[in-house]
Amino acid sequence: MPLARVVLVLAVGFCLYTYLGYPAILKLLSLVRRPRAGGPGVPAGSLPPISIVLPVYNEARVIAATLDSILAIDYPADARQILVVSDASTDGTDEIVAGFADRGVELLRMPFRRGKTAAENAARWHVTGEIVINTDASVRIDPLAIKHLVGAFGDPSVGVASARDVSVTNVAQPANAGEGAYVGYEMWIRDMETAVSGIVGASGCLYGIRADLHMGLIPEELSRDFAAALTAREHGQRAVSVPAARCFVPRGASLRQEYRRKARTITRGLATLAFKRSLLHPLRYGVFAWMLFSHKVCRWLVPGAALIGLAALVAAAPDSTWARALLAVIGVLGVLAGIGWSWPEDAPLPRVLAVPAYVAAGNLAVLHAWLRLVAGRAAPVWEPTRRGAPV
Repeated sequence: MPLARVVLVLAVGFCLYTYLGYPAILKLLSLVRRPRAGGPGVPAGSLPPISIVLPVYNEARVIAATLDSILAIDYPADARQILVVSDASTDGTDEIVAGFADRGVELLRMPFRRGKTAAENAARWHVTGEIVINTDASVRIDPLAIKHLVGAFGDPSVGVASARDVSVTNVAQPANAGEGAYVGYEMWIRDMETAVSGIVGASGCLYGIRADLHMGLIPEELSRDFAAALTAREHGQRAVSVPAARCFVPRGASLRQEYRRKARTITRGLATLAFKRSLLHPLRYGVFAWMLFSHKVCRWLVPGAALIGLAALVAAAPDSTWARALLAVIGVLGVLAGIGWSWPEDAPLPRVLAVPAYVAAGNLAVLHAWLRLVAGRAAPVWEPTRRGAPV
């Protein structure tokens, strides 16, 4: 077999393993694993005290509605602390939050802007709950979601409980169909990981963590929600996905916005995994090490494998009709992705454009993140993704 075909087969095989083979193996393992007793549910009787932490930066447009929704969550007020950490906001966010003080909302203002992880680090010394719930200003939480998350901690092996992200449209912006499909796929993977050994990363939109685990300092250039699941594993505990704990996440308005968000979060993700790289040791962490490698490392290597495969396809094209045909298909998908990228932000993006454009933007964002890491450049200072209010 010519070298170009061998390289192409290996590259395609790697990509297929990452997105199809890994979940297929997870599914088989989930069928043979003995289910654990005491699965998550709404806890009966007295509820443990919790702290809901909300880092914000210039969220004056949505913060009042967000706090109203958090205050409406089904959890006893006397067992619930709500702490808003302002990353030196300049748009009146702090004044709006201060107006909720008589309803039990606390405000912690950072003296100068340092980013989300720094804000979450600062909150550690102010939380009072046994379980810390971390969430985001741009999402809406199902009224029973917190109880479902807390119920997961009835299993002493659980150190982190992550919500199910539900991608929804919003009033102000059109839906991104590609993003919605990806979120659904990711939640499916997390369900199977939970059944096998535990998820490898929590949802930054809504997750809970035992307070003792939360007290560790995380370097500011890292991602605390990703690190939370890894920290739990280091302490002999699991991170789990709780499907009943729903968090409604508005879809991004444009691919450009999604690209910037992904490039930033993947840059932090790569740095976080490098910091916690000992968890990739298969002799120490067994199945979890394989899951972490397959879910994170393999995904972050897919764009490189795709480029190698494309080069092999180009090399095979002069002597192969099927290679030329496949290049033509890739060219058409590339054109569709380019049209989707340049589509007006105020107009609905057709699915035929949204899916290839979202896939292309996501893979380019990974390459961008790798370039940042290799160049020694940290991710930009946290800029929250501005989303409309979900319906």
